[in-house]
Amino acid sequence: MKMTAELSIYPLREGYKEAVKGFIAALLDEHAIVAVTNSMSTQISGDDSDVFNAIQSALRESYERFGRQVLVAKFIPEHFADIGPEA
Repeated sequence: MKMTAELSIYPLREGYKEAVKGFIAALLDEHAIVAVTNSMSTQISGDDSDVFNAIQSALRESYERFGRQVLVAKFIPEHFADIGPEA
């Protein structure tokens, strides 16, 4: 099933910009998803397994590198946003 997720991460530390950028980079690294990022959130679309795997992998890596964080996520099942460079 296709899905779109909207993600916002809030690092509980000083130097939060590095942590946010690190989370986004890990999220997009080698995953079969498309994404768009703005100043408030990152939206990713793809097959549900790819979306969940990307989030799990990025969150684990981000926690290991940057410590405690809060992740706010909204999911829209059966939805694929036509986002990314070709949109």
